[in-house]
Amino acid sequence: MKLYNYWRSSASYRVRIALHCKSLAFEYIPIHLVKDGGEQNAEAYRLKNPMSQVPILEVEENGVLQRMGQSLAIIEWLEESFPAAPLLPADRYLRARTRQLAEIVNSGIQPFQNLTMRAIVKNELGGDDVALAKRFIEKGLRAYETLASDVAGAYSVGDAPTMADACLVPQMYSARLLGVDVAQFPLLVRIDQKCQEHAGFQAAHPDKQIDAQTSA
Repeated sequence: MKLYNYWRSSASYRVRIALHCKSLAFEYIPIHLVKDGGEQNAEAYRLKNPMSQVPILEVEENGVLQRMGQSLAIIEWLEESFPAAPLLPADRYLRARTRQLAEIVNSGIQPFQNLTMRAIVKNELGGDDVALAKRFIEKGLRAYETLASDVAGAYSVGDAPTMADACLVPQMYSARLLGVDVAQFPLLVRIDQKCQEHAGFQAAHPDKQIDAQTSA
């Protein structure tokens, strides 16, 4: 397997968490989202992903090369292909709640904090891109904390890591980078700290990646 990703991309971070939690070997291929206008915008990469986004997971099955984009779709594929160390609970309701929490981050927060959206807000519309991102981060994390409160154990849903945690941890990382006071979400801080004790989350951390930089 090959993972085309960027060390500080929260969507890439999610997939790395899933891969490491399942102890799956993969080749790390860095795609710099800023240098030279963004390597994701190069024609060679657009042929892999017309959306010019990371991550992309590339696998070969029965001699056929297959590529998958969108972090949650990739994690679902990993879950179906490698069921050991499951990232979705066995209970149907808890699986649905796990996906709901993941989507709060994926669709309720991420689109408003990514580099492309922030550049448009700042450079084309003359707005405060950081203020916009923080508004949606706080709204989303507040909803996440409320919805996790009745299903959380050691982790967001029960006592084992799930896809929800794979989304939450990168989001907490991004929130701190943007100056959000995460102390207002004590349950999420506790879950995040628990995740940081897990070897899979540790290996996936941005600072541990081969393309990590002191500034980006």
